[in-house]
Amino acid sequence: MDFDPRTDRLPFTDPDEAGQARAGETESSSDARIRHLQRVPLFSGFNEDELRRVAELSRIVDLPAGSAVTQIGEPGESFFVIIDGTVAVRTPVGAGGELHPGDFFGEMSLLDGEPRSATTVATTDLRVLIVDRSHFWRLLDETPDLIRRMLTILSRRVRRLEQTVHAILHGTNPT
Repeated sequence: MDFDPRTDRLPFTDPDEAGQARAGETESSSDARIRHLQRVPLFSGFNEDELRRVAELSRIVDLPAGSAVTQIGEPGESFFVIIDGTVAVRTPVGAGGELHPGDFFGEMSLLDGEPRSATTVATTDLRVLIVDRSHFWRLLDETPDLIRRMLTILSRRVRRLEQTVHAILHGTNPT
């Protein structure tokens, strides 16, 4: 089953929300997104206004295990942050590991305009925060700390890739 970007099944149900529903309380989808964002390390330390802005520019989607989230070579239209679940990454050279809650992917195509460099598949049921291309640059402009965090993580990814390539070329174990 492929990812359908039009699907937005918010709010999802968790034990806290079920309790609120039984008590007759309601919560806006923006408030639900903010609660999820507070659990994501990429957004740790963000104040409520920053979290609210991220929530306004994003949506949360639930996907079943086995769903293809991105396909290598396709145009990239969205940036993803994993809230719950695990994603397997496949690159042209093989398996690229797994991504877990708090990890993000899909930013490269939005940054450079090139097609997707990896296929990502949900290995478990998955909940992702999605920022579409139309909101991505605005989000970065309005939350400069997010830029710094993303650059740090991207730099680490490049270093790991360089270490892996070096190990392959020299016949050593990259880990």
